[in-house]
Amino acid sequence: MRIFVAVIFALSGFAPGVSTAQSGIPGWLAAHVGTGEGQIAPVVLERARGLYRDRVRRGQVKNPCYMAMDATRAGGSRRYYTICEAQKVFRAVSSGHGNGRKLQQANFANGRQCARHFSNAEGSKLTMGGDYITAETRTSFKGYIRQSGKLVPFHRTFLLFDGTGETSNARERAIGGHQAVFVKWQCRMQMPQSPYADKEGYVPVGRLVDYTGGRSNGCTTWSGEATREILRLTERRPTTLYIYPEGKDIEAVEKVARAGASVPGNGLYWNNACLREIGAPKFWPKRKLQPVINRWRRSLPKSEPRELPICG
Repeated sequence: MRIFVAVIFALSGFAPGVSTAQSGIPGWLAAHVGTGEGQIAPVVLERARGLYRDRVRRGQVKNPCYMAMDATRAGGSRRYYTICEAQKVFRAVSSGHGNGRKLQQANFANGRQCARHFSNAEGSKLTMGGDYITAETRTSFKGYIRQSGKLVPFHRTFLLFDGTGETSNARERAIGGHQAVFVKWQCRMQMPQSPYADKEGYVPVGRLVDYTGGRSNGCTTWSGEATREILRLTERRPTTLYIYPEGKDIEAVEKVARAGASVPGNGLYWNNACLREIGAPKFWPKRKLQPVINRWRRSLPKSEPRELPICG
């Protein structure tokens, strides 16, 4: 069914003669289907809807909304989607993709704009496409930052994902969604009254770095506004998230692209602009990449943790 719909819908919309009613997509939502900025590609929507309906049928999801992401699009584009069909709501926001690593044994690093490499290996720092369900949230302290002339603690909330199949190790990989910010530690300050102080009474102090639309360590990342909306939507109400492409999609597109053939002409989908930039995508399955990452980790010299300087 997935392959059939992907061929019918290839790239820019519905095939000639296929009506909105025949496709099963409501008219208001069909207006958002396509490959333009802020639109959702047909195959991505079809799979996201299929996943959502399946989990609703199983009783795993009761949330009226579902989510999807097209990781073949550029990092700065609106490629993360929230869809609430009953309320006729469609939102598209930017989201980061995994940056990967450049190791001596293997180079699977991604550029800022377009992702070429994908993997489900733990420690790969890469995006993995497939089926997910949102789970609980965890909020953690990231450091102190200066705000309006005062030092205040900064916390970031992390929305965990549970996966199946190729994404079943989402928990092991600590894959989820969060705001695209982190605190870059610069120094430590003595603040023994702080609940976050170490045993010597120091707390880390740094500056807030916003990388919205940039690369992540494999997680799904959003702007502050989008994060608040997504957390509100999923709080105590799990829903589905489908991320495109899956391993089989990547391998199929790679084969066609390396042969110099037309990707849409072969019933496949990849964002045109990013495909021109990367040439051909590459999937690194866990069974092949995990041993490489493990060997690299074992080869790292042991070193003492770096101590932050005391704030002046």
